[in-house]
Amino acid sequence: MPDTRYAIAAVLVAAAVTWGLRALPFAALTPLRASRTVQYLSARMPAGVMVILVVYCLRDLPLPHARALAPLSALAVTIGLHLWRRNALL
Repeated sequence: MPDTRYAIAAVLVAAAVTWGLRALPFAALTPLRASRTVQYLSARMPAGVMVILVVYCLRDLPLPHARALAPLSALAVTIGLHLWRRNALL
C-alpha cells in the first residue's frame, strides 16, 4: 500500500497538471483575439465547414436515382430555413 504522503502528492500533481492544461488554451487565445487573421477566419470558417460537410455527405449520391430525393429535399429544407431565419442553430 503506498504511503499516504505519496498518494497525496500524486493527487496534487495530477490536479495541477489538469488545471494547467485546462487553463492553457484560454491564456494562449487571449492575445489572438485581436488578430485580424483570427477575426477573418471566425467570419469565414462556418460557411466553409458547411460547404465541406455538404460535399462530403453528397459526394456519392446518385442524382438520377429516386433515393437521392430524400437527401436533396433535406438539403433544400435546410437552406430554406437558413435563408428564412438566418439562424445557424436552427
